[in-house]
Amino acid sequence: MRTFVIERQIPGADQLTEADLRGIAAASNKAIAELDRPYTWLHSYVAGDRFYCVHRAENAETVCEHAKLGGFPVDRVTEVSAVIDGSWAAT
Repeated sequence: MRTFVIERQIPGADQLTEADLRGIAAASNKAIAELDRPYTWLHSYVAGDRFYCVHRAENAETVCEHAKLGGFPVDRVTEVSAVIDGSWAAT
C-alpha cells in the first residue's frame, strides 16, 4: 500500500469538540469497513480550517472512495514520496 496525505477544508475545524472529532473518527472507521480492499487511516492533524489526514491505500481513487463513503470533503490527495525526521541530521 502507498501512503497519502489528504487535505480537507472544513470551516471551523479547530473549533470542533471532542465529541465532534469522535463522530468524525467513527464515520471514517465505518467507511473503512465498507471498502472492499485494504485501507488504513494512520492519523489526522486539525489545523485552522483544515484537516490533514494520513492514510494508506492502493491508490488515490480508493482514498476518494473512502471520503465519499464517509461524507468527507477532499481538496487534495498527494502521495508521500519520502518521510524524514530529525534523526536524518548529521551529528
